[in-house]
Amino acid sequence: MKILLTNDDGIYAEGIRSLYKELSKKHEIYVVAPDHEQSATGHAITMHRPLRAEKIAHLYKGSKGAWLVNGTPADCVKLAVEALLLDDLPELVISGINRGFNLGTDVLYSGTVSAAIEGAILGLPAVAVSIASIPDSPDFNTAAAFIFDLLKSIQEYIIDGDTVLNVNLPNISAADIKGVRITSLGIRFYQNSFEKRVDPRGRTYYWLAGKLVEKENQENSDVVAVEKGFISITPLKFNLTNKKMIPVLNSWEISWK
Repeated sequence: MKILLTNDDGIYAEGIRSLYKELSKKHEIYVVAPDHEQSATGHAITMHRPLRAEKIAHLYKGSKGAWLVNGTPADCVKLAVEALLLDDLPELVISGINRGFNLGTDVLYSGTVSAAIEGAILGLPAVAVSIASIPDSPDFNTAAAFIFDLLKSIQEYIIDGDTVLNVNLPNISAADIKGVRITSLGIRFYQNSFEKRVDPRGRTYYWLAGKLVEKENQENSDVVAVEKGFISITPLKFNLTNKKMIPVLNSWEISWK
């Protein structure tokens, strides 16, 4: 299978390198990833400056090609599919392995998930994979091995080109993982605060800080699944239409003048 790997932690990150090492045992891999960390960039794309893609073969020996890009995760997928790999398009996009969960409402901010969604927008099935960052040393090898096995199911059953599988793993030993749950997005909120500071030149700036506010989640949510030691897989689509509201809005009989 021809696979495009990307991420938001940057092309030098341990997560994507572990994923490449595992998947390249059997699959043909392209790597196109940001030249530095791009966490929480969401689905931003670059329009007002040039994008540069530099080949970086020494990190990914044996790959079909590897490039670092001075753009966002979504840029990397868009550039790969619409320019760099036009003569040999991938069959699947995998984004990760992200250092830290992408659960619930986090997916709206996540560069990891957004890169996978860009793949889906371009008609390619996609997977986003993340693992808890606490404790400080995520077991990327266990996560990579799980994705390797998951690919067997993806190849056998085929997922729609507009679907993203959002995978989150608890950072526990493989022996302690209780299984896999197919989940819905839960709710995660943060109590944010902006700390006001002054730089050495006397100019004011603000530094965003905050902490996770625990919310009650349903049993079938991704948040609950990983809290209980399960791997969570949530199927996502990029169509955000609230279909329940369409008949409600029609009932308003909104008119123009």
